[in-house]
Amino acid sequence: MAAHAQTAQQPMVYEGTAGGPRLLEEGQPPAIVHPTVQDAQRARASAPELAAAPAATTNLTYHGGTGGIGVETAPKIYLVLWGSQWSSDPSGEATILESFYTGVGGSSWANSVTQYCQGVSRGTVFCNGSGTPAGNHAGFFAAVWADNAAAAPRHPTQSQLAAEAVRAASHFGNTTASSNATVQYVIATATGNSASGFGTQYCAYHSSTTSSVGNVAYTNLPYITDAGASCGANFNGLGTKAGITIVGGHEMAETITDQFPSSGWVDSRGAENGDKCAWITSGQGASADVTFPNGTTFPVQSLWSNAFNGGAGGCVLTYP
Repeated sequence: MAAHAQTAQQPMVYEGTAGGPRLLEEGQPPAIVHPTVQDAQRARASAPELAAAPAATTNLTYHGGTGGIGVETAPKIYLVLWGSQWSSDPSGEATILESFYTGVGGSSWANSVTQYCQGVSRGTVFCNGSGTPAGNHAGFFAAVWADNAAAAPRHPTQSQLAAEAVRAASHFGNTTASSNATVQYVIATATGNSASGFGTQYCAYHSSTTSSVGNVAYTNLPYITDAGASCGANFNGLGTKAGITIVGGHEMAETITDQFPSSGWVDSRGAENGDKCAWITSGQGASADVTFPNGTTFPVQSLWSNAFNGGAGGCVLTYP
């Protein structure tokens, strides 16, 4: 699937899948959507055979990258609080997100991304020391921008979200392709303001856009607690705000391993390392609280590890 084709494409829905690539807006690149709790659980109930699929079809494989870039080798996260509507933040999501992104780098939870790399052949399943791995260093979080001089669109389109990501790149001084080569912009919208489909068709999504400052990777992160249980409120007994970091971490890890969708690491159905483990309630890979190196603790979901279970793959909360 072309990662950056800007020719007109009709929006589509992938029946029978939860999460993965979607064409949401004509003329925009595919977005990788985070399924709602209900969609993920329906998909598992209707296709239990996926859990026992052979490694060749279950594991993630490398798809060649875009301009040689398939993963974020030294991830940087910029948080954008888009719009004057952020004067209201009843769940304290801005503070939670900033604290989460500040602490997550270097954690054993995020470390599973380091098994994926770039600079290897298309179709690679195990890097085994080849190529350049995705990074997991302390200090992922770069900065936050409260872009509040004007109101954001109440229901922003994908193209409007992409344009805000490009504005953020310029705001932060990332004005060349190389300066955006290992960066992601989290475009967070305020309570009561979200793109169409939030909470019913998805919880968040990430994509990328081409621009004068190069290829820009971004996440559409709505105000997660607005969706209630559909996007993680009280999931697995982890609290009413659990979805904020479960969803935020899901999108972060997917962007690190598939910066410009879908040219990084995805499986044969188009799912990334977060999609394959979304909203697991029990057993191996169930969402749980995890403590980061700086002592903060947050609810997270597990991430797919090709290396788990002797190379058969599986969902893990720590790596190795």
